[in-house]
Amino acid sequence: MSDGGKRQGGRALPPPPRGPPPPPPSRPRLEPVDREKTCPLLLRVFTKIGSHHSMEDFAVRGKEPKDEVQIYTWKDATLRELTDLVKEVAPAARRRNAKLSFAFVFPDKNGRFKVQEVGKTLSYGNGRLDDGKALAELGFEVKDFFSSFLEFMLDLFTNSVADPVRKCADR
Repeated sequence: MSDGGKRQGGRALPPPPRGPPPPPPSRPRLEPVDREKTCPLLLRVFTKIGSHHSMEDFAVRGKEPKDEVQIYTWKDATLRELTDLVKEVAPAARRRNAKLSFAFVFPDKNGRFKVQEVGKTLSYGNGRLDDGKALAELGFEVKDFFSSFLEFMLDLFTNSVADPVRKCADR
């Protein structure tokens, strides 16, 4: 072996890898929730036209914005599902040209609320944008708020807290 095939100190280098490089890691596959056996969580959605609510709108517990929609859903719910549910109660979201923007609202490490946009959909979906993204894929945590705004905008604020006392025995 020539000196080019040895490290300093006399040990041989490992052989180079063979074949093409491995593919980049893909998004983890989301396991579907058994909606017949799993209790839904409460997703508190706050809608607004023009922009998301500000962080200060969520600063005082119990004094969140008044334009709240409460949705019971599961962590595998997609932004398309949420868009369709919001359209049922928010007439502005039914407009043909409505674009909905979704954000999580959650406290940062200092206790101040942060608004983080996570996706956009069109009122009448075309399979593009972020329609197929599920809450769990986006990193949703049960204690997050959800904000949606219509561009013209919807803000969804979720204080999704599953009721720990309630059982699904009545299903």
